[in-house]
Amino acid sequence: MPILINKPKDFTSHDVVAVARGKLGIKKIGHAGTLDPLATGLLILLVGRAETKQQDAFMNLGKEYVAEITLGKVSETYDAQGPITESADSVEVTQEQIEQALEKFTGTIQQKPPIHSAVHLDGQRLYKLARKGKVDASMVPSREVSVYEIELLEYNKPVIKVRISCGKGTYIRSLAHDLGQELGVGAYLSELVRTKIGPHELKDAIELDKLSASDYSGDNEATSAN
Repeated sequence: MPILINKPKDFTSHDVVAVARGKLGIKKIGHAGTLDPLATGLLILLVGRAETKQQDAFMNLGKEYVAEITLGKVSETYDAQGPITESADSVEVTQEQIEQALEKFTGTIQQKPPIHSAVHLDGQRLYKLARKGKVDASMVPSREVSVYEIELLEYNKPVIKVRISCGKGTYIRSLAHDLGQELGVGAYLSELVRTKIGPHELKDAIELDKLSASDYSGDNEATSAN
């Protein structure tokens, strides 16, 4: 049985796994789908050999996010981690223009991962190459991803809130950046919450600081950390 965790902000997914190992007293714990440190929301923990063997199946499940995207500024990392610079005055961007632009990012689309990401290029992580100044966006190949649905929830200038349902490998940071380019004003991902993974929902998740051994029933294959 997987454990659903509400990942706190500023925690890496690996941080969450480390905390869970300590709280449950089990070494064999993995997760199904990384969340960036600035993102919050649903992270599935897989405990014991029986669960971690199913990691690929969990990773391939569709995901849903609620994202806040700030228009008129761009970020080197495509998110609030920055550095962030002014791009263009977004005050004239209308809700109709946003909705029309979002339609172009629905379906099977080509997307470039951010250069500050864990994707491999020539055998190295992109973020490591970016830190050394050895890569720029033009060097990153596009890849095919699936965006099933995008719904505009709010528009409070210059911030829009959208619900996104998508497949494996979709970078919401890249979607935010690309949306800004489509609108001609620039944009970055200012906040992100993962609300669903397959049939699993954030509303059923446990706060990390409240996780205890009673939240895991155990199996015969789990490996003790002691």
